[in-house]
Amino acid sequence: MIHLIVYDISNDTNRTRLAKLLERYGLERVQYSAFRGELNPNDREALSRQVKKFVKDERDCIFIIPLCRRCIETAVVVSNTGVELVKDSRVEFA
Repeated sequence: MIHLIVYDISNDTNRTRLAKLLERYGLERVQYSAFRGELNPNDREALSRQVKKFVKDERDCIFIIPLCRRCIETAVVVSNTGVELVKDSRVEFA
């Protein structure tokens, strides 16, 4: 299932380490603090355990959001760059 991972991590080092971890899972960066990609249930569970170590400050948070087919089909991305939520999804240029 496709997932969207969005985070706000205050510590620069932890933020960089988190991004590298997400890349090791094969996820693709779509914004500075957002990644998307396929995660099976086992990988999602493992990832959710691993990312806990990056939440240190009271303001830190990480969202791991599964996207159902309907969510993907009805999502709207407004962008000047043409970035897609998933391949061939709808993008409105600002």
